[in-house]
Parts: sequence; structure tokens; C-alpha cells
Amino acid sequence: MKPVKKKKTEEPELEPLCCCEYIDRNGEKNHVAACLCDCQDLDEGCDRWLTCQSLRPETCERITDTISDRLRIPWLRGAKKVNISIVPPLVLLPVFLHVASWHFLLGVVVLTSLPMLALWYYYLTHRRKEQTLFFLSLGLFSLGYMYYVFLREVVPQGRVGPTQLALLTCGLLLILLALYRAKKNPGYLSNDKFPSNSQIECPVKKGQEKTKGFPGTDASGSLNNRTLKDDVRGSSRVGLDSPAKVKEDWCAKCQLVRPARAWHCRICGICVRRMDHHCVWINSCVGESNHQAFILALSIFLLTSVYGISLTLNTICRDRSLFTALFYCPGVYANYSSALSFTCVWYSVIITAGMAYIFLIQLINISYNVTEREVQQALRQKTGRRLLCGLIVDTGQYNRGFLRNWLQFSTLGTHTVHTPAEDIV
Repeated sequence: MKPVKKKKTEEPELEPLCCCEYIDRNGEKNHVAACLCDCQDLDEGCDRWLTCQSLRPETCERITDTISDRLRIPWLRGAKKVNISIVPPLVLLPVFLHVASWHFLLGVVVLTSLPMLALWYYYLTHRRKEQTLFFLSLGLFSLGYMYYVFLREVVPQGRVGPTQLALLTCGLLLILLALYRAKKNPGYLSNDKFPSNSQIECPVKKGQEKTKGFPGTDASGSLNNRTLKDDVRGSSRVGLDSPAKVKEDWCAKCQLVRPARAWHCRICGICVRRMDHHCVWINSCVGESNHQAFILALSIFLLTSVYGISLTLNTICRDRSLFTALFYCPGVYANYSSALSFTCVWYSVIITAGMAYIFLIQLINISYNVTEREVQQALRQKTGRRLLCGLIVDTGQYNRGFLRNWLQFSTLGTHTVHTPAEDIV
């Protein structure tokens, strides 16, 4: 007799969602039209506001979580969630720039307050160790909006040729391509390459917590030299004699041994190989695999921005040099078109100056073969050599000379380079 096959228990299928429906954070079906309905925290907040009572901090947080969960856009097979941090730049940037173009004094006030607001929001999210799409949205929307103003207000005046417009468009496309490449994996570390039984609990003395390590780990926490050579193949910077150095190289959160110059990003929540810094403009870390693309994106952006600024000033402030037109352009507020273009020029100048400073710091760090993370650590521990009023910080640990430093940077991410003996710390 043939064995009777057991029927699989059929799970009840969920009903398909229409384009305006979604599953909320409570696991219930909800609708886009009911984005603010049935929110008890919002009702309580309105009641306390009408009665002139202060809101509790936890109430504001719950209202923000509810709004961010219900902020959806209609999409195929269910509405898609929109990150609330990308909305303010899309709304506030055009409003601020249009207000700044009404009068010279308004332009000074608005263009001065914009960097201060951006810095305040940066320190707020950085202190909370939160990821945010605000700066990425601001950067991408600024590129698109500046290009839109250029096409609408500058090109119709007839002083920009087809070749110049094509060069500016190609520069914008190259910026987007370089940013896409820079947002890829910066070199995240994972312990998947180690066997599953490679992490074992090591008994320690009474009063100490148990730690996990790799085969060859003794009770004091140090690693056996032969095991380290076989498993990590010389890429980790583990101190074989000092348990304190082992503690520095062992990441308790990622549960792995970090190689030389790798650090744990507290915002991304993962270790990055040769981590330089966490860049809020691309919402990702800058590490071994994407550092070159990050430098390339900065260089293309600076060239394209300066070229676009020069074309705009040459159109609205004729027969004047680039530097003179920035500070003295009579009649620029005579009509709204030239006033908006001039305001966008100054906004681009502020953004370009900030990116130029970041680009300069990156070039200096590459020339001295030091990462931004190592610079900050050296300044805190007062172990680095400061030059040019602190603009240059030389740790002296990995510096091999100008040409060799740039040669090493040009080969990042291409192949695994054997770490010299003097790099082991």
C-alpha cells in the first residue's frame, strides 16, 4: 500500500491590500485616508493645548511615532511607508528660498539661519545616535531644485549655450552615480566566515562575566598565536600578551575580532573595515570599500557647483567677475527671477563652502594616512601631532610618506593587502 501523504495545514491567506491600504505597527489593516483618525494621544494633546496645559514628553513621542507610522503613499499591493525625516527639506527649502528672494535683508537672515538649523538638527540626531534621511533628502533635493531654477530662470535668458547646459547636466548625473556608488557597502564586518562553533564561552574568574571568543582563547582572554594565524590570517590587530588589547579588538556587540583600523559605528550598529566616519549626507559610513567613491563624489560636486554658480552669475550680473558679482550686483532685486537666481547662488555657495572644507580635511587625512575616527581619538587622548593650528593631525602610526599613502588609498577595496608588522597594535 502506498503511504498516505499527510495534508499540509493550510494557513489562512490574507486578503490582498488595495493601493490605499496597509498593515500598521499593531498588525491591523488600516487606510491612508484615516491617517490621523483614532489617535488618542493626539486627542489628549489637543485637549491639553486648548486648556493651556503642557504636554508630556512621552505623549509627544507617541504622537510622532503614530504620524510616522501612518505617513504612507498609495502604491501597488498596499501603501508604502514614508520616512518622516525626508519631508521637511521638500517643503521648507523652496519656501525659505522664495522668502529670501523678496529682499536683501530677508536673504541674509534666512541664509544665515539655514546652516544653524541644519547643525542643530545634526547634533540632536547625533546625540541620540539615530539614523536620519534628512541630510540625504536635503542634498538630493537641493541638487534637483537648483537645477530646476537654473533651467527655468537662467537658461531662458539666452546666455547659456547647449554645450554648457550639457556639461552641467552630465556633472549632475555623475554626482548621482558617484553618490549611488558611495552608498554601497562601505566594508561591513560579519562573523559569517567563521564556523558556527567558533564562538565559545570562556570560563573566567568569579565576579567576571563570561566572554565569547574563538578557538584557542584561554581563560585570561588572550588568543593563541597559531589559532589567530589560521583563522584571521594576520588581518587582526590582536595583542597576544595583553588582555586589555584583546578587549579593544573584540567587539562585544558584533561578536567578532576586528582587524586593524576597524571600528564599530554606533549609528549603523555594525563594525566597518577601516572606518573613516559616518557621513550623514549619504546616510552611511565611509569605509574601506566606498572611500574612493566618496572622494570622487565630493570632487565632482565641487566642480559642477562652481561651474553652475559661474554660469548663473554671468547671466544675471553681466560684465562682472565671479568674485565681484557675489558681493556687488546692482539691480539684482529689481525683478523676481534674478532675485531668486541670486538667492540660489548664495545658497549653493554656502553648501559648496561646507563641502570644500570636508574635501580639504579628507585630502589632508589621506596624505597622512589617517582616518577621521583616528584623528578624533588622537585629539581626545592627546597623542597626535597638531599642525597648522590643528587643521592637520598626524598620529604617526600609519604614515608612510605622501606618495605611499596615496598609493595605499588608491588600492583600497581592490584586494586584501598583508598588514605590515608595524601596523599591529
